[in-house]
Amino acid sequence: MTPTHLPGRVAIPALPEQTRTPRSPNLLDAFNTASPEDVHHLLLTCLRSLRWARRVADHRPYPDLDSLQAASDEAAYDLSPGDLSEALAGETLPSLPDGTYGAAHMALDAAHAAYEAKFGHSFVICLDGLSAGEALDHVLAGIRSRLTNDPEEERVVAAEELRRLAKGRLLERLTHPGGPPVQL
Repeated sequence: MTPTHLPGRVAIPALPEQTRTPRSPNLLDAFNTASPEDVHHLLLTCLRSLRWARRVADHRPYPDLDSLQAASDEAAYDLSPGDLSEALAGETLPSLPDGTYGAAHMALDAAHAAYEAKFGHSFVICLDGLSAGEALDHVLAGIRSRLTNDPEEERVVAAEELRRLAKGRLLERLTHPGGPPVQL
């Protein structure tokens, strides 16, 4: 099975100012001026790879969140197989919504076990934009369809999912001060 999307280096044109993600001055400024240790800690909660976090931190300051997310994407494209393995090792299967019935948990556990046995790492998938009711079906369908990939195809797909997860996490950490506790 050939993936429909292979990541590559793509020039990202500058967006008109009105379409850019609004800047959260306090949090982005704090990110830009924080100590390298604090920034690495925050980035590791989003990126799960030391090299990935270091590359993003080393290119501070960022004028806006779009630039930060673009830098995260660019750094992810240069991850070595070891860096990608490190990032994948830090991931866990998405949690199911409260009230999900037991058979769904069993189906997900079985599918995930088959996936880990074949590929040697946790299944990663970005669920941004999906309702809680759609998450289970999306995860199960994703695991089942991706089990048909060969290991190299799956590493490409998993790397793309990691990039999507990282972008969402960065946006969440730097735009919602009441979110998960990460100090800068």
